[in-house]
Amino acid sequence: MARIGIYGGTFNPPHVGHLRAAQYAISALKLEKLLLIPSCIAPHKKLPNHTPTPWQRAQMVRIAAGEKMEVSSIELDRGGTSFTYETVEALRAQYPNDELVLFMGTDMFLSFATWREPGRILQNASLGVFYRGEKDELEQIAAQKAIMEKDGARVYLVENPVTVMSSTQLRRMLVFGCAEPFLPAGVGEYIKENNLYGAGRNYRNLPMDQLEQVVADLVKPSRIPHVLGCRDTAVKLAEHWGADVTDAARAGLLHDVTKALAGPLQLTLCREYGKMLDAFSEKNPKVLHALTGSVVADRIFGENRAVVDAICSHTTGKPGMNLLEKIIYIADYIEPNRDFPGVEDLRELAFTDLDRAVLLGLEMTLALLREQGKEISPVGLETLAWFQEKRKDEVKC
Repeated sequence: MARIGIYGGTFNPPHVGHLRAAQYAISALKLEKLLLIPSCIAPHKKLPNHTPTPWQRAQMVRIAAGEKMEVSSIELDRGGTSFTYETVEALRAQYPNDELVLFMGTDMFLSFATWREPGRILQNASLGVFYRGEKDELEQIAAQKAIMEKDGARVYLVENPVTVMSSTQLRRMLVFGCAEPFLPAGVGEYIKENNLYGAGRNYRNLPMDQLEQVVADLVKPSRIPHVLGCRDTAVKLAEHWGADVTDAARAGLLHDVTKALAGPLQLTLCREYGKMLDAFSEKNPKVLHALTGSVVADRIFGENRAVVDAICSHTTGKPGMNLLEKIIYIADYIEPNRDFPGVEDLRELAFTDLDRAVLLGLEMTLALLREQGKEISPVGLETLAWFQEKRKDEVKC
């Protein structure tokens, strides 16, 4: 009796995380082969706009597949929503004498009882659960494994120390031109040749409505109201203080364009663009989105230097900030979706004394970081000192 693995998903697109997990599964459970099965219509997620066709996703999986991996079009041939129980039953008929092992991640395993017809799946297949070795995660899945095995299921726990990556993050990296380290050999070329995921598109100097749509696709959905609120607030402040309104709007839209990237991907983007980092940034990559956002605004979107610099300083500020830089800093702080003690006073101050508003924002930020026991950026401290000294000079005059 052979042991055959089943590894399904949208593979939108397939990445090195998928491939390494597949290789690890083959080795860990000594699989005869592993079936890679692209879904037709995933029941648990809505695919984003401009997703390649199911057959294009399948072709990318074929390009990525390695030794002992076989791409199956069983769900594409069937069409419609790809329910796993139907796939497993069809494969059981195809492999009546072999052990089938259905692979999934921790989250999917812990929610397995909510799947369509989980009992029918367990009648025909064992489960293989990828986990990354964190203590809490292992305790959860071990407890769930014990419960299911009491009811007759067979569950294999497969530690999977592989690249942490999601297809969603990879699609962002494709737009930013930094996806190559995460793509299996040949997949990047296929994506470029077929103009998939917006890779290679000319994003420079987009009209405002097109820029808004692109940014909405690149940030997390929950962040869209904040981005639009920052843009609108920046425009109002620019009109009030006499700054360039178009620059304010574009900087407001783009200020968080890379914020959805996890810390390691922020570092990857910096390396790919040749940006040298100080010790604080290397240690705290989650704060890098201002720098990476400014680089993307420059090199991908072709924004002017004023917009790029305003994005770069919107989290920590910088000594000697110009008018637009102050506007973007404070607009990010006070846009209508922000809600914290003192925000109304800060909103009023932003239209009466912009420097004092920025200074107060810096003081509030640093006080919160100290309260939370977090490390403070040296640039943030330098900016605070610069504004405090500037304030003293103004008072003397």
